[in-house]
Amino acid sequence: MKLSILEDGTRSEVSLDQPVISIGRSVDNDIRLAHTLVSRHHCRIEVAAEAVWAIDLGSANGTKVNGERITRRILEPGDKLQVGGVHIQLEPEQGESSASDTQALEREEVGMRTLTGDARRERENLHVFARITRELARETELTSLLRSIVDSAISLVGAERGFLLLVQKSGEEPLRGGELRPVEGESEKLNVRVARNFDRSDIPVPSSRLSQGIARRVFRESEALLSVDAGRDDRFREMASVEDLKLRSVLCLPIKLEGKVEGVLYVDNRLQQSAFTHDDLDLLQQMADMAAVALKNARLVSELRVQNQRLSEQRKQIERLNSELGRKVRDQGSELAVVRAELDRERGRYDYGAIVGASDGMHRVFQQLDRIIDSELPVLIQGESGTGKELIARAVHFNGPRKARPFVTENCAALPDTLLESELFGHVRGAFTGAHRQKRGLLEQADGGTLFLDEIGDMSVEMQKKLLRVLQEGEFRPVGSDQRIQVNVRLIAASHRNLEELVREGKFREDLYYRVNVLAIHLPALRERRDDIPLLAEHMLARAAREHARPAPVLTHEALAGLVSHDWPGNVRELENEMRRLVVLCQGEVRLEHLSLSVQERRGLRVGGPPLLADAGGDIKSAVADLEKRSIEAALAHASGNKSRAASELGISRFALQRKLDKYGLVRGKEDEDEVGDAGTTARA
Repeated sequence: MKLSILEDGTRSEVSLDQPVISIGRSVDNDIRLAHTLVSRHHCRIEVAAEAVWAIDLGSANGTKVNGERITRRILEPGDKLQVGGVHIQLEPEQGESSASDTQALEREEVGMRTLTGDARRERENLHVFARITRELARETELTSLLRSIVDSAISLVGAERGFLLLVQKSGEEPLRGGELRPVEGESEKLNVRVARNFDRSDIPVPSSRLSQGIARRVFRESEALLSVDAGRDDRFREMASVEDLKLRSVLCLPIKLEGKVEGVLYVDNRLQQSAFTHDDLDLLQQMADMAAVALKNARLVSELRVQNQRLSEQRKQIERLNSELGRKVRDQGSELAVVRAELDRERGRYDYGAIVGASDGMHRVFQQLDRIIDSELPVLIQGESGTGKELIARAVHFNGPRKARPFVTENCAALPDTLLESELFGHVRGAFTGAHRQKRGLLEQADGGTLFLDEIGDMSVEMQKKLLRVLQEGEFRPVGSDQRIQVNVRLIAASHRNLEELVREGKFREDLYYRVNVLAIHLPALRERRDDIPLLAEHMLARAAREHARPAPVLTHEALAGLVSHDWPGNVRELENEMRRLVVLCQGEVRLEHLSLSVQERRGLRVGGPPLLADAGGDIKSAVADLEKRSIEAALAHASGNKSRAASELGISRFALQRKLDKYGLVRGKEDEDEVGDAGTTARA
């Protein structure tokens, strides 16, 4: 179809190749007319699947179809529009319809022209309802359905704009800026899900472009609302949004599902008074009832899709879990070896399962923990970086009397003073630039529980003074506030630096030092507890394999000896990173050449322990012999000198182990308990 336009003796043609065509004197219209009797936004043509509509936009001189002034009307081929002093005729494109089609159209046109007034309007409404019913029944995708509902409502009553607001549901996001927060007395929150113009384009930032007061009133009272001139309507006298938006005609009605209001449908016309009638309200209410049913069906379909997706993901997860189960079974041997070794040592009264260690140094740490856990006094944990100070802090909290209360952590070295103060004490809104809302500090969050401050030695002297005041008085003031907050917090501090030296250098307050150093724990470096390296390596290798969903490679004795001989300046953290690297790079087993160069060449800081690998000799045979000797020594030490257990860990027979002991001139380990029964003898080189 096309429009044939006759203006001041000049004829032009426009194809109906878009859903909405605006006509008027303004430059932003699709068809711009210069005649003085044409309004800036005079009327629009809407092209639907079954009909072409002409809709007047409240023009000063009106829009006529075949000489009859209209508000909205279905156009038939041959109909003539009068827009001011311009004549427009709807015509079929060349070759668009056959002769029989033309005759049918002519008969229908004659039939339509015999209808006048209410009969014509009723027939037009039937056309619209038939189209809307088909569209709503066909559409099951929720977002598309909501747009179709609003577009249909705008078309049905000839509105300028339309909005659909729904009660917030799980997984349904509002438009950006389309959230209407509940006011006093309301428990549910409305969200603008769709905002559309008459030309079927989206409206940005919808919550600032519709009257929230009108929408809330209809939602709250569950009654439809019609206003022919909202600016002069006494019902909206207290609503500033009505005047700000210069609203004229407004039509808003509730959408009900099973007797409950689920949202509102809102249409308006800012250009024309009395654009809507009570008949329009009735029509829109009927359409809203149909839309409610379609909305319910679409949500059910959406839920079914989500459930199907979940079932699919569950099937994939089951397959993945079955695969992981196989890997876990393969890793079970190494895990059980770790557990057996730990059970052979006295671990203490409490659960320290997250801490891997069976050496004498870690045994002393566990004994210290047993004595301090029940106390409420502050604890200071000192040790090199990577030794696991936070693990110790967690063991103190989650085995102690405050385990049901919060455990809050902060690294003092990670933040500058201004941010650290805000994190610890919190702030009120407007306390500083960027403080857009009030924030609870970590001290308040940890009330009744434990606050762990890592690297407290890196805290500035000024922050030390403020922390000391909290520890002395048990209260603090948030940044920008004049109100004091009482807290009951157990403090656990940690530092890799020697706080006593910092006190002597004047970099750490002496009074704060005595406040935090009431109960002290010193964590040994990994080079000081080499007996734990095999346990840690096996444990971390298995964990890294699970994280990467891969089978855990086997640590050969040569590789294990290389790990034990390294000094690990980064301590447990460095060992953990090495195990993660091996899981990615190795398949089957880990050999000596797979280790990092720093581990192979022992570039770590030496504090003591076995000689360098290179000291074994210049040829590879001597190096291998030296590694084999170290592996045997490590296995005997790990097995407390028991040769049968050491041989089992080395993967060789007890007879083969005895031959190697004789070969390398090693002191005999203790015999099996049933042979000798001496549980206290330990193998020595």
